[in-house]
Amino acid sequence: MRRLRGSGEARRPNIVVLMADQLAPHFLGTYGHGVVRSPNIDALAARGMRFDAAYSNSPLCAPARFAFMSGQLISRIAAYDNASEFPASVPTFAHYLKALGYRTCLSGKMHFIGPDQMHGFEERLTTDIYPADFAWTPDWEAPDERIDKWYHNMATVKESGVAVATFQTDYDDETEFAARRWLVDRGRDRAAGDDTPFCLVASFIHPHDPYVAKPEWWNLYDGVEIDMPGRAPHGGMDPFSRRVMDGIEASAVELTEEEVLRARRAYFANVSYFDSKVGALTRTLEDTGELENTIVVVTADHGDMLGERGLWYKMNFFEQSARVPMIFAGPGVARGTVPNACSLIDLLPTFIEIGGGGADVLGEPIDGRSLMPLVRGGRDPVDETFGEYCAEMTPWPVFMIRRGPLKYICCEADPPQLYDLAADPREMVNLAEDPDHAEVARAFAVEAAEKWDGARLREDVIRTQKSRRALHAAMEAGAGEDWDYNPPRDASKEYVRNHMDWTVAAARYRFPPLDARGDGAKGPGGSRGGA
Repeated sequence: MRRLRGSGEARRPNIVVLMADQLAPHFLGTYGHGVVRSPNIDALAARGMRFDAAYSNSPLCAPARFAFMSGQLISRIAAYDNASEFPASVPTFAHYLKALGYRTCLSGKMHFIGPDQMHGFEERLTTDIYPADFAWTPDWEAPDERIDKWYHNMATVKESGVAVATFQTDYDDETEFAARRWLVDRGRDRAAGDDTPFCLVASFIHPHDPYVAKPEWWNLYDGVEIDMPGRAPHGGMDPFSRRVMDGIEASAVELTEEEVLRARRAYFANVSYFDSKVGALTRTLEDTGELENTIVVVTADHGDMLGERGLWYKMNFFEQSARVPMIFAGPGVARGTVPNACSLIDLLPTFIEIGGGGADVLGEPIDGRSLMPLVRGGRDPVDETFGEYCAEMTPWPVFMIRRGPLKYICCEADPPQLYDLAADPREMVNLAEDPDHAEVARAFAVEAAEKWDGARLREDVIRTQKSRRALHAAMEAGAGEDWDYNPPRDASKEYVRNHMDWTVAAARYRFPPLDARGDGAKGPGGSRGGA
């Protein structure tokens, strides 16, 4: 929708979301890590608002992203695992922003499962990096069985190191290039008088395992002392953690200290690699004159245990797995930090408020709240968020409540866990059976039982798993068609072709454009001079 701004009408801010995969905030300079180099993210945090208790609502790629897109908990939309279909009938923030007059675009990963590969985005620039079908469906009736090649295992730790290229670096380089070119095109549109605000989500796969880094980023940590992970609690590992250990084969495969160090070095390097993408896109916004009118959001779908407590990857509600970075910078954003607990589901109502909409635009109930009062430097009495895990390596749903400094984790199959994160940030002491916390633990247990019907949810998870496994078998046999997104491209209309006037094309592509006299270039803001 092309929207020309009238005189005196304020422009609504653009929204650019820069999303990492499997990035725990613990491994960013702005969040206090003393080794990892993340200057571009740190610079955004320094001029904006950093959220210090932001969570993934389900610490696994697809469920976390569907919650992020919909503003709803995964139990509400049946987004249980990495092979759950994201229904086309569920409104996303891309739908709402488009209805509010925004131009919407996705570059990179979103792990959509099902035939709808757009979910409200007007444009999608790249394919996805993972399959869009039901191949990754777990089986809760056989929870100890691995999903063949799709489960994590210790090979990605043992094979970590350095390489000139991987499928992941190829993907992220393509994602960056496509996003930068799209932003330059929006600068060209502005120069032509089109003031339509835009929302771009540029979503990268790094620093997700495999832990393999390009030489320039690997070498950045040459001679640097890499901090090692902490051990499991003295009281032993909880049952769910033991199941995850078994599922990723960490129980059976011994890692040397050198292998752990190499994996962590590669992860640190890939955090810096992702940070370079943040820097490239931020500079593109600056070059096109849009930085001052763009709210930039840096976040991730979930974190990575990276050897902490003997665990790797995600799939649990400990801090390194469930916490995500969340940083806002741009017009109207105050400088500071936010201690309030929040989560990815809060971004949909936040984006709607940025776009000038309210609750009246919603097509379905949502579970999140707008973070704009906090983003602007105000106060918010709400200091809580919720998580649900319904994927592999558990036979029952796992629930999390974070309220104030306390975190409560429960599962029908396991003893409950209660941690005071202010006194015990590494979650070493489970207070659920502590007499001094008995009343608090009981209150959390009652709240969880009232909020979630675990038995009913388990039945639905198993029902969808059976259905999806049957459908996948049929699709493997040739039924239906692939859902993997194939970005459209018509090269006959690109660059200069016979049906075009090349001088017109050259003028369109040149940015900043020449001024009317042709003796100088207009800068992004309209003044003469280079970008």
